Amino acid sequence: MDSNSYTTRPSCHNQKLTWKAFGPGILMASAAIGGSHLISSTQAGALYGWQLAIMIILANLFKYPFYRFATEYAYSTGESLVAGYAKKSPIYMWVFFILCIISGIISIGAVSLLSAVILGHILPIELNTMALSAIVLISAWLLLFAGHYKLLDGLTKWIIIALTIATIAAVFIAAGKPSAINPDFIPASPWNLAALGFIIALMGWMPAPMEFAAITSVWTAKKIQTDHTSHFQGMVDFNVGYLTSAILALFFLALGVFVQYGTGQEINLQGSAYVGQLIAMYTATIGDWSRLLVAFIAFLCMFGTVITCVDGYARTNAENLSLIMHKNSSHAQSFVAKWTLFFVITAYILISFFLGQLAILLKFAMISAFVTAPIFAYLNYSLIKAKVRLSAPMHAFAIISLLFLLGFTVLFLLQFFGFIG
Repeated sequence: MDSNSYTTRPSCHNQKLTWKAFGPGILMASAAIGGSHLISSTQAGALYGWQLAIMIILANLFKYPFYRFATEYAYSTGESLVAGYAKKSPIYMWVFFILCIISGIISIGAVSLLSAVILGHILPIELNTMALSAIVLISAWLLLFAGHYKLLDGLTKWIIIALTIATIAAVFIAAGKPSAINPDFIPASPWNLAALGFIIALMGWMPAPMEFAAITSVWTAKKIQTDHTSHFQGMVDFNVGYLTSAILALFFLALGVFVQYGTGQEINLQGSAYVGQLIAMYTATIGDWSRLLVAFIAFLCMFGTVITCVDGYARTNAENLSLIMHKNSSHAQSFVAKWTLFFVITAYILISFFLGQLAILLKFAMISAFVTAPIFAYLNYSLIKAKVRLSAPMHAFAIISLLFLLGFTVLFLLQFFGFIG
């Protein structure tokens, strides 16, 4: 998107792009490239071929303004959206705080469980899922405890680079040797109400839950304080991260198309079983050597998401709690470690309840993320209007995007409660 969509903005004192200037946008991409890409996008390609590419594009397109507003707000005010919510209304702050706690536990639990399942395909020894989940969550906690934001900022850049290279390589390998189409294969259509739940789940975490816009603004405010990045640098970082996530979603769709679509093999929609099935299909299609490549890509996806989710939700709720208790963000840093530990423990407890039901947990997390998306989108839109004068095209784009999210949410709820279909 063109940065001139806004008619007013702070002047840019530093136009130079350096490795150090990238951060929050890459963190957002690392958080985004998780269950939505590895599971939903790949399954979409496996089940429906290229048909749902349009829904991936639309989800990324119509969530874009609300993520962009988060970065714009941070550079316009020097503070995060969370602080903006508190200034606008205590109701905004409490609604966000409660939803963010619930969403954080569910999201971290879901991505940690999936990461643990993938880790089980890599390790040479067999461990039960609870032990693997503990390894994932404790590893994430130790990394964050040891290095805090600085380590996260540096680590995720390398994760995204490795993930991007490995994913693109895997797609080209698969495209050069696609699976044979079964002569009795009958293409399925996703354009019916029966497939609506799958589409909503696909879009729910595409590119990430909407509250990650506020989380991105917390990272951005921290980046401004620590590295003094300019508005120009921040917007380039955001757009690079967002575009990387959107493009990789289509690459993961392509993996499903080239490896599984039309083969006649039943696609297992259970998250943990699907990971094993995907790895097995790659091994059969490309060769035994590809097993570790696919497992490596999958684990990079999910562990990067675990790390950024734990830090993002912890840092965001720490700021929220500081605003509630002290009416400002000055004490936020003192709460970060406590919230990090809180989410690691509660996510592990959630996993113990959903053990063996990964598909249910993932689908619930993705659908709930989409259903709450219009709430977070409206909060961001109403807040940015008060601080930045939007151009007519950007204003219209935001309204259309909000109607898109709201329309699909209402359609899903009508079906869910039995009013249609």
